[in-house]
Amino acid sequence: MIDNFGLTDIQAQAILDMRLQRLTGLERDKILDEHREITQLIAQLSAILADEKEVYRIIVEELKEIQERYGDDRRTKIVDQSEELSIEDLIVEEDMAVTISHEGYIKRNPVTLYRAQRRGGKGKIGTTTREEDFVEYLFVASTHSYILFFTTVGKVYWIKVHELPQAGRAAKGKPIVNLLNLEQGERVSAFLPVREFQEGRFVVFATKKGLIKKTELMAYANPRSNGIRAIGLEQGDEVIGVRLTDGQQEMILSTLDGQSIRFKEEQVRPTGREAYGVVGMRMDEGDEVVSMEMLSPGASILTVAENGYGKRSPMEEYRLQSRGGKGIITMKATEKTGRVVGVQQVTDEDQLMLVTNNGKIIRLRIKDLRVIGRNTQGVRLIDLEEGERVVSLARLAESEEEE
Repeated sequence: MIDNFGLTDIQAQAILDMRLQRLTGLERDKILDEHREITQLIAQLSAILADEKEVYRIIVEELKEIQERYGDDRRTKIVDQSEELSIEDLIVEEDMAVTISHEGYIKRNPVTLYRAQRRGGKGKIGTTTREEDFVEYLFVASTHSYILFFTTVGKVYWIKVHELPQAGRAAKGKPIVNLLNLEQGERVSAFLPVREFQEGRFVVFATKKGLIKKTELMAYANPRSNGIRAIGLEQGDEVIGVRLTDGQQEMILSTLDGQSIRFKEEQVRPTGREAYGVVGMRMDEGDEVVSMEMLSPGASILTVAENGYGKRSPMEEYRLQSRGGKGIITMKATEKTGRVVGVQQVTDEDQLMLVTNNGKIIRLRIKDLRVIGRNTQGVRLIDLEEGERVVSLARLAESEEEE
């Protein structure tokens, strides 16, 4: 077959591999037609490959066909530059209830986790603590806010709220010492949520010995991992309250024994970070300042004692005085009520969280508390167990649907 018909080795082998019945059944005309078509295709493709213009013409023609079939308007836009994304851009902004225990455990949870109850309720467990530990602080801040941690030695540290561990309602959280670079023997004594650092804003400090200090906010705008000096403190003194202000507000200082003093912030001149404060309130032996509030028009004054008693009094009953005095009675502290643990300004739209040393949290609507006189002992806000006492309170600005 190779000699007579000019076949190649592969062609000859293909014919030999065919079954005899298929070989004899081949139609000669069909084979000749197929041969003719293949020969024409080879000639056509060879002519295209030999002509560069014809190749480009076919490519353009095929691209136009693809464009007509699949083409549509561009769905993306190319710009010269784009803004850099930060981690906050990827985090939903919402209010968080931040709890810190006496032994230094911290966590955050959405404030919606705590359902509002009626006055006198039993509350619900907000965190689990060891027998010797208890929840000492609670405050509310946005996930995008900074938390400035002020310590017993007068230093300040920074951390973002979204960087705090989020744990279940019954979890105790994570030790602050794992989040902040604290010195030996140093512990956190006050906290301040800051959304952003701005000119014309001030940080006002209050200490348990009744001193007041005011410093520009921008003085704390450059955080360091090992903290910076925030305030000069006398021996045995501690920071008990820190607030952001515009420099033109009025404030109330309140003490363990139920005394309060109201005076204008402008009586305290701004000083540097490391300066000591000036006398804001003078107290009897054994008494200490427990809270500082910046006043707003239309609010009333809520006072809470450690045995679960509290009351609302009109702000008008707290007359304006000069700083440095002994103040007036804000709550009649008795053996039944216990000593005062905190004072807050509130309105009917606000809600209140009380925290006990057993880790119990109760959420109350302020509108359920009627306004009564300043020189009274108040009503029961929470039903406490034997040995249990209120250690902290926080005012919430968000509302909740009526159940």
